[in-house]
Amino acid sequence: MPLSPVRPRRRPPRYSAGVVEASDGTRSRRRRRRWVVTVLAALVATVIAVFTFTVDRRVDAGLIEEWQAPAFYGTTGSEGSAPPGTLVRSERLLSAPTGSEAWRILYHSTDALGHDILTSGVVVAPVGAAPPEGRTIVSWGHPTTGAAQRCAPSVGVDPFLLIEGLGDFIDAGYVVVAADYSGMGAAGPDSYLIGATEGGNLLDAARVARTLPTGASDRLVLWGHSQGGHAALFAGQMAAEYAPELVLEAVAVAAPATDLGSLMNADIGTVSGVTISAYAFAAFSSVYGPSTPDAQLTDILTPDGAAAVPAMAKLCLFGQNKQLHAIATPLIGKYLTADPATTEPWKTMLAENTPGAAALPVPLFVAQGLTDTLVHPDLTSDFVQRARALGVDVVYDEIADTGHGEVALRAVPKVLPWLASVGGGPR
Repeated sequence: MPLSPVRPRRRPPRYSAGVVEASDGTRSRRRRRRWVVTVLAALVATVIAVFTFTVDRRVDAGLIEEWQAPAFYGTTGSEGSAPPGTLVRSERLLSAPTGSEAWRILYHSTDALGHDILTSGVVVAPVGAAPPEGRTIVSWGHPTTGAAQRCAPSVGVDPFLLIEGLGDFIDAGYVVVAADYSGMGAAGPDSYLIGATEGGNLLDAARVARTLPTGASDRLVLWGHSQGGHAALFAGQMAAEYAPELVLEAVAVAAPATDLGSLMNADIGTVSGVTISAYAFAAFSSVYGPSTPDAQLTDILTPDGAAAVPAMAKLCLFGQNKQLHAIATPLIGKYLTADPATTEPWKTMLAENTPGAAALPVPLFVAQGLTDTLVHPDLTSDFVQRARALGVDVVYDEIADTGHGEVALRAVPKVLPWLASVGGGPR
């Protein structure tokens, strides 16, 4: 009788994590892959749902807050005068980034001529109890958005968008306050590149932060980009005399506007240069014109250039860029009739609003993108050299392959540890 072939014994199926494994493992691997894909898909869906909820919450709240904003900024003239830094009113912003709470603020400040004014901004603080010694304040100076009331960063759907590094500062435990600058948001005198006005606005915003339930201490650091760097440098120069109750720890700036005469001359052959100088010429003639009758736009600008300035000053850099380009482009090469940096009284006005005439009493961090075509690296380098000659402790961070728009965000990872190293940590 022939022998039957020997059949291998079948291995009983194994059970692993609830999955039946076939003897050859093929079905098992397929099922494991399907299981992994299913789990990953569920996780991705959850993340998307949470992210969408967060974004939708902020957008929905922001749209409502933008719609309600005009009433908040309206003034009647009955507010009277009050010490700078006095809060007129505030309102909670439900569009605050996750992990923070925020307020829109209207407060008293002063302009370059010493007048009591009202200006606006936002305050953002971490959620939860502050440490016993309180939280350090970061007073932020925003880059150019325009000069008209509607160009104020606090007015839009997302009033936090232009606060570069906001999430990092909040996560680190700082209170962040962002002034709009006078004439933006609330009605008031022009402030574009007028150092004493911008600087006072930043310092008074920090004062307001201490009156809200933010846990803010008296410790202050200043942080600004472009026009905001100009504002932060002036606030640093003014702080000891203007706001002696605040303890200034450090100043950090990214691509700051420094030597205004040289900056205008370097940029005047571009649309951006014509636009920015129009904002400045409008502000200077408005603020200083009444006391300086010979500060006439027609002394330095062509007739077409002088006629264009008021219209450009009413337009915002974001959202109305096309209109600005339409006005500015034909003026390239046909804008100036004289150099404002050498023509009085413009020469004196530009010099008085150029930061660096006095040494900062605290350490200074300066970041500059090396491919910046708006604030040129050589101008920032010259400013750093002058500051060091005055005895200022300066850290200068030159960032390769970085233009004007990206420099502040790229500097934040170095700004935070630097602040901690010089005593400006969040505590």
